[in-house]
Amino acid sequence: MFSRTSVTRALAATLLLGCADASAPAPQESADMAPATIDYASAKGPLRQKLDRLRSRLAPFRRFQAAKDAGWSAEITGCMADPKLGGMGFHYGNPALIDGKVAFRDPELLLYEPQADGKMRLVAVEYIVPFDQWTSDKPPRLLGLDFKRNETFQLWGLHIWLWRHNPSGRFADWNPHVHCR
Repeated sequence: MFSRTSVTRALAATLLLGCADASAPAPQESADMAPATIDYASAKGPLRQKLDRLRSRLAPFRRFQAAKDAGWSAEITGCMADPKLGGMGFHYGNPALIDGKVAFRDPELLLYEPQADGKMRLVAVEYIVPFDQWTSDKPPRLLGLDFKRNETFQLWGLHIWLWRHNPSGRFADWNPHVHCR
Protein backbone atom coordinates (compact mmCIF):
# COMPACT_ATOMS: atom_id res chain seq x y z
CA MET A 1 0.00 0.00 0.00
CA PHE A 2 1.17 3.51 -0.70
CA SER A 3 1.23 6.36 1.80
CA ARG A 4 -1.28 9.11 1.23
CA THR A 5 1.59 11.57 0.68
CA SER A 6 3.24 9.44 -2.04
CA VAL A 7 -0.07 8.82 -3.81
CA THR A 8 -1.03 12.49 -3.68
CA ARG A 9 2.45 13.49 -4.94
CA ALA A 10 2.26 10.92 -7.75
CA LEU A 11 -1.21 12.01 -8.80
CA ALA A 12 -0.36 15.69 -8.68
CA ALA A 13 2.75 15.05 -10.73
CA THR A 14 0.73 13.51 -13.52
CA LEU A 15 -1.04 16.76 -14.07
CA LEU A 16 2.24 18.22 -15.23
CA LEU A 17 2.34 15.73 -18.08
CA GLY A 18 0.66 18.44 -20.10
CA CYS A 19 3.72 20.59 -19.48
CA ALA A 20 6.06 18.01 -21.02
CA ASP A 21 8.09 18.82 -24.11
CA ALA A 22 5.62 19.59 -26.90
CA SER A 23 8.21 18.54 -29.48
CA ALA A 24 8.00 14.89 -28.38
CA PRO A 25 6.91 12.58 -31.21
CA ALA A 26 3.23 11.73 -31.51
CA PRO A 27 2.19 8.36 -30.13
CA GLN A 28 2.16 5.43 -32.53
CA GLU A 29 -1.22 4.05 -33.48
CA SER A 30 -2.31 0.53 -34.21
CA ALA A 31 -4.12 -0.26 -37.45
CA ASP A 32 -7.53 -0.63 -35.74
CA MET A 33 -7.36 2.74 -33.96
CA ALA A 34 -8.27 6.17 -35.30
CA PRO A 35 -5.70 8.98 -35.40
CA ALA A 36 -5.24 10.76 -32.06
CA THR A 37 -6.41 14.06 -33.57
CA ILE A 38 -9.88 12.71 -34.37
CA ASP A 39 -12.42 13.57 -31.68
CA TYR A 40 -14.69 11.10 -29.91
CA ALA A 41 -17.63 11.69 -32.26
CA SER A 42 -15.48 10.76 -35.27
CA ALA A 43 -14.22 7.47 -33.80
CA LYS A 44 -15.36 4.39 -35.71
CA GLY A 45 -15.18 0.61 -35.49
CA PRO A 46 -13.36 -1.06 -32.60
CA LEU A 47 -12.17 2.24 -31.12
CA ARG A 48 -15.69 3.67 -30.99
CA GLN A 49 -16.99 0.46 -29.39
CA LYS A 50 -14.29 0.58 -26.70
CA LEU A 51 -14.87 4.26 -25.99
CA ASP A 52 -18.64 3.69 -25.84
CA ARG A 53 -18.15 0.91 -23.27
CA LEU A 54 -15.90 3.15 -21.18
CA ARG A 55 -18.35 6.05 -21.33
CA SER A 56 -21.16 3.72 -20.33
CA ARG A 57 -19.17 2.25 -17.44
CA LEU A 58 -18.25 5.71 -16.15
CA ALA A 59 -21.65 7.35 -16.84
CA PRO A 60 -22.68 7.32 -13.16
CA PHE A 61 -19.65 9.51 -12.42
CA ARG A 62 -21.07 12.35 -14.45
CA ARG A 63 -22.64 13.03 -11.07
CA PHE A 64 -19.64 14.36 -9.18
CA GLN A 65 -20.81 13.02 -5.82
CA ALA A 66 -21.14 9.50 -7.29
CA ALA A 67 -17.50 9.61 -8.38
CA LYS A 68 -16.38 10.77 -4.95
CA ASP A 69 -18.45 8.04 -3.29
CA ALA A 70 -16.89 5.43 -5.61
CA GLY A 71 -13.31 6.37 -4.65
CA TRP A 72 -12.33 9.26 -6.93
CA SER A 73 -12.36 11.54 -3.93
CA ALA A 74 -8.76 12.79 -3.74
CA GLU A 75 -8.67 16.31 -5.17
CA ILE A 76 -5.23 16.36 -6.71
CA THR A 77 -5.19 19.97 -7.89
CA GLY A 78 -7.42 22.91 -8.31
CA CYS A 79 -8.66 23.69 -11.78
CA MET A 80 -5.77 23.65 -14.23
CA ALA A 81 -5.76 26.01 -17.20
CA ASP A 82 -3.16 27.53 -19.50
CA PRO A 83 -3.98 30.68 -21.52
CA LYS A 84 -2.35 29.26 -24.66
CA LEU A 85 -3.14 25.54 -24.43
CA GLY A 86 -6.54 25.47 -22.76
CA GLY A 87 -7.52 23.59 -19.65
CA MET A 88 -7.70 20.22 -18.00
CA GLY A 89 -10.02 21.09 -15.15
CA PHE A 90 -9.87 19.54 -11.70
CA HIS A 91 -8.22 16.12 -11.38
CA TYR A 92 -9.79 13.72 -8.89
CA GLY A 93 -7.88 10.54 -8.20
CA ASN A 94 -8.70 7.10 -6.89
CA PRO A 95 -5.58 6.10 -4.90
CA ALA A 96 -6.66 2.43 -4.81
CA LEU A 97 -6.16 2.29 -8.59
CA ILE A 98 -2.51 3.40 -8.52
CA ASP A 99 -1.21 -0.15 -8.77
CA GLY A 100 1.21 -0.20 -11.69
CA LYS A 101 -1.38 -1.79 -13.98
CA VAL A 102 -3.25 -0.33 -16.92
CA ALA A 103 -6.94 -1.17 -16.59
CA PHE A 104 -9.05 0.40 -19.33
CA ARG A 105 -12.22 0.14 -17.24
CA ASP A 106 -10.63 1.90 -14.28
CA PRO A 107 -8.77 5.14 -15.02
CA GLU A 108 -6.83 6.49 -12.06
CA LEU A 109 -8.08 10.06 -12.58
CA LEU A 110 -11.36 11.70 -13.57
CA LEU A 111 -11.20 15.27 -14.91
CA TYR A 112 -13.96 17.75 -14.14
CA GLU A 113 -14.62 21.21 -15.56
CA PRO A 114 -16.33 23.69 -13.23
CA GLN A 115 -19.57 25.12 -14.61
CA ALA A 116 -21.01 28.63 -14.17
CA ASP A 117 -23.70 27.23 -11.84
CA GLY A 118 -21.05 25.72 -9.54
CA LYS A 119 -21.56 22.12 -10.70
CA MET A 120 -18.72 19.95 -11.98
CA ARG A 121 -18.87 18.47 -15.49
CA LEU A 122 -17.00 15.22 -16.23
CA VAL A 123 -14.91 15.89 -19.34
CA ALA A 124 -12.09 13.33 -19.49
CA VAL A 125 -10.12 10.56 -17.82
CA GLU A 126 -6.41 10.15 -17.28
CA TYR A 127 -4.49 6.91 -16.85
CA ILE A 128 -1.25 7.08 -14.90
CA VAL A 129 1.52 4.64 -13.96
CA PRO A 130 4.47 5.69 -11.80
CA PHE A 131 7.78 4.57 -13.34
CA ASP A 132 8.70 2.56 -10.25
CA GLN A 133 5.54 0.48 -10.67
CA TRP A 134 6.10 -0.32 -14.35
CA THR A 135 8.44 -3.26 -15.01
CA SER A 136 8.53 -3.29 -18.82
CA ASP A 137 11.20 -1.54 -20.90
CA LYS A 138 8.39 -0.25 -23.13
CA PRO A 139 5.82 2.35 -22.07
CA PRO A 140 2.33 1.34 -21.00
CA ARG A 141 -0.07 1.23 -23.94
CA LEU A 142 -3.78 1.69 -24.22
CA LEU A 143 -5.90 1.71 -27.38
CA GLY A 144 -2.73 1.30 -29.42
CA LEU A 145 -1.14 4.45 -27.96
CA ASP A 146 1.98 4.77 -25.83
CA PHE A 147 1.65 6.67 -22.57
CA LYS A 148 3.72 9.86 -22.36
CA ARG A 149 6.80 10.01 -20.11
CA ASN A 150 7.25 12.62 -17.46
CA GLU A 151 10.87 12.36 -16.30
CA THR A 152 10.54 15.06 -13.69
CA PHE A 153 7.87 13.20 -11.77
CA GLN A 154 8.71 9.65 -12.87
CA LEU A 155 5.28 8.90 -14.36
CA TRP A 156 3.56 7.65 -17.50
CA GLY A 157 0.22 9.22 -18.45
CA LEU A 158 -2.52 9.23 -21.07
CA HIS A 159 -5.61 11.47 -21.31
CA ILE A 160 -8.84 10.53 -23.08
CA TRP A 161 -11.40 13.28 -23.68
CA LEU A 162 -14.71 11.41 -23.64
CA TRP A 163 -17.29 14.04 -22.68
CA ARG A 164 -15.79 17.27 -24.05
CA HIS A 165 -14.73 17.76 -27.66
CA ASN A 166 -11.02 18.51 -27.91
CA PRO A 167 -9.83 20.10 -31.16
CA SER A 168 -6.26 19.30 -30.08
CA GLY A 169 -7.11 15.60 -30.20
CA ARG A 170 -8.87 12.97 -28.18
CA PHE A 171 -5.60 12.01 -26.39
CA ALA A 172 -4.09 15.51 -26.01
CA ASP A 173 -3.14 16.73 -22.55
CA TRP A 174 -4.78 20.17 -22.79
CA ASN A 175 -8.19 21.05 -24.20
CA PRO A 176 -8.80 24.62 -25.49
CA HIS A 177 -12.54 24.16 -24.83
CA VAL A 178 -12.06 23.53 -21.09
CA HIS A 179 -12.07 26.59 -18.80
CA CYS A 180 -11.76 27.33 -15.12
CA ARG A 181 -14.63 29.57 -14.09
